[in-house]
Amino acid sequence: MRPLILQTHESTSLPRCEQVLREGGLLGLPTETVYGLAADADQAQAVAAIFAAKGRPADHPLIVHVADMDGGLSGARYFSRDIPAFAMRLMQAFWPGPLTLILPRREGVATAAAGGQDSVGLRCPAHPAAQALLRALRHRVQGSVVWGLAAPSANRFGRVSPTTAQHVHSEFLAGSDEDKPATLLVLDGGPCEVGIESTIVDCTRGEPVLLRPGAVSLQALAKACGQAVRLPQEVANGQAAPRASGTLAAHYAPNAKVRLMQIADLQQALQPDSAQRRAVFGRIGVYMRTRPGITPEQAAQPQVGMAGGPAQLLLRAMPQDAARAAQHLFATLRALDDAGAKEIWVEATPENVEWAGVADRLQRASVA
Repeated sequence: MRPLILQTHESTSLPRCEQVLREGGLLGLPTETVYGLAADADQAQAVAAIFAAKGRPADHPLIVHVADMDGGLSGARYFSRDIPAFAMRLMQAFWPGPLTLILPRREGVATAAAGGQDSVGLRCPAHPAAQALLRALRHRVQGSVVWGLAAPSANRFGRVSPTTAQHVHSEFLAGSDEDKPATLLVLDGGPCEVGIESTIVDCTRGEPVLLRPGAVSLQALAKACGQAVRLPQEVANGQAAPRASGTLAAHYAPNAKVRLMQIADLQQALQPDSAQRRAVFGRIGVYMRTRPGITPEQAAQPQVGMAGGPAQLLLRAMPQDAARAAQHLFATLRALDDAGAKEIWVEATPENVEWAGVADRLQRASVA
């Protein structure tokens, strides 16, 4: 595949992207959360190309992105056969923004994107380039309207999500071109502001149920919709939760093995004579908020490991603020991968609601 990056400030970029999507092609789309691999949600062949490019199972549903509030509500009504009152309140509070709602799907729409389910995940992204493109696609051209874009993260299935256009470029430049388009356009909207995928709320069971944490907290959701937002294990009505993006136990994983560690254990493992440090053949990425407890010289000094090779530390400081940590999380994991880390040791996050999204992504990355 030959990824081609287009700049948003160039006058020809958006029309070119619009044409590609109307013709059933794929596009690397910037959003405020992560970059998506987008296609017309109602073109089954285009959606199939997303699954093929990512290596994603066809029964794993895709989130559909719709235009701003006026267009977003129109798009939501197009794709959904029912919008509960609490879901409407969530749309009004958080759209455009990093919130996905799972709604009952109207028959005959977004069939391939739904992964065989009678529900559909809808989101209204806040990124201005994504909004401009979605609004343009809502205009009727030759009798056709594109109501929404299926757009999972623009990476190979299960891997670290991309937060820059360059990440998308590198993700699809390598590897086999089988079942992939010859050229993939990527619209460069700059680094993603949020940095992790959207919060997902299931609205198909008569009450809001949080399926995936993100930038919109449980408390903020409850305040906006005027009722408690449940966790899946709290709902005992016998109705199974719909499948949703990014909820597999193992996900968001770099090539390096990720280890989550409490601070005392991590600081001990970083010592030059640590058995854990000596057991790793190659570089160790370290991502932590607390001071490492060793000098920069000790970190840079290659240790002769028990495996017979040097175990050098690559220290990266995790922001103290949860929102900034989320913004930089995936980019940091990618950078440590690119630097040749064999393992990435991460300080466990604080156990509070602000860190729930980051904690969720790190937990899934460490399972892989």
